[in-house]
Amino acid sequence: MSKAKELSSEQFRKMQLTELDMLVEFDRVCRIHGINYVLFGGSLLGAVRHKGYIPWDDDADIGMLREDYEKFKAHMNEMNPDICYFQDHETDPEYRWGYGKLRRTNSVYIRVGQEHLKCKTGIFVDVFPMDDIPNSLIGQIVQDVHCCCLRKILWSEVAKKNTVGFWKVWYTILSIIPVSIPFRGYEYYAKKSRSDSPNRVRCISFPSTGTLYKKNPIRQRYGMPKSWFTDRAEYDFEGKKLYSSKDFDTVLKYIYGDYMKLPPENKREQHSPFSYIRFPDE
Repeated sequence: MSKAKELSSEQFRKMQLTELDMLVEFDRVCRIHGINYVLFGGSLLGAVRHKGYIPWDDDADIGMLREDYEKFKAHMNEMNPDICYFQDHETDPEYRWGYGKLRRTNSVYIRVGQEHLKCKTGIFVDVFPMDDIPNSLIGQIVQDVHCCCLRKILWSEVAKKNTVGFWKVWYTILSIIPVSIPFRGYEYYAKKSRSDSPNRVRCISFPSTGTLYKKNPIRQRYGMPKSWFTDRAEYDFEGKKLYSSKDFDTVLKYIYGDYMKLPPENKREQHSPFSYIRFPDE
């Protein structure tokens, strides 16, 4: 595994602005075709609390209901290829995650421990599809366990290179399973998702958002109301107008609790260590 590096202050701001270019281009295509999206997680928190990025945060996140996600994919080639492109396991067979990414064209960004992966790399913005979860709590827990297993199979190609002992053996065994199996599992849930159904939603290929704030009641931990992704407002974000959830207060309390309270300085860390980065102009 390569040595972890951190962005310099100049690179850090350059990273944020590079991702901003992708967000603006993504927003342009979505506005043309009436596709709903929201800035999600730390990106919404940054929009509310800082009118842009959280000063120590070097990534951006987008959330979309499944039908909007698929609609965007139908128009993804309308994005300016000089700026960015969309990546998932269908556009890149070597890609091993259950959600998509916008990748900055002509850039390279390799996370520590992932140097051996064969998928395309580059500075990115995560795009999370939100799928329906069962109405019953038991069904939600069963789905959560199932999706965790699928996620671990996809993660195994990374984990087997970065673990030792029992876990190295375990993930090496999991890595033998064809990636088509977990992707078929995710597809099963995706096909059952409808924007007009009463079900709550989550990104099933990622840990459930409601578990981040431990005080959330168990019946709310595994999914979020669809209205958080359809009832939207424009926010100032680094001098641009981008969409996020209209009821930001409820969303941010669900994820962070007291979201206006700044974390201690020793907790204000860059998102992920990397081993190599190259910006488009380099």
